[in-house]
Amino acid sequence: MPVNAEYLDYILGQISSLSNVTYKRMFGGIGLYQAGTFFALIDDNLLYFKVDDITRDDYTTVEMEPFRPFGDQGLTMQYYEVPESVLTDTEELRDWALKAVDVALRAKKKKKRR
Repeated sequence: MPVNAEYLDYILGQISSLSNVTYKRMFGGIGLYQAGTFFALIDDNLLYFKVDDITRDDYTTVEMEPFRPFGDQGLTMQYYEVPESVLTDTEELRDWALKAVDVALRAKKKKKRR
């Protein structure tokens, strides 16, 4: 789904304290990278962070949903929607974003070991 420019600008502003963040348009959405590591995506004006078994509970305990690129009945991905309360608190958002970067780095290490 499309992402409007205002929402993208808002998210980039909210995570501006995180260094080396870039973005790329992909499949109608946007991928966010920190120093080349893909850690988040924006789709349909919603921000999703990468999760794993260590961080997933942060999202499920506040009833956040996984990213479903093919609708409610389809496949889910290892990205969960970021709660609104986190989006509006730049310090907390930075903490959650750094956790997502760590998840992405762990996933890269696992992939290399295979």
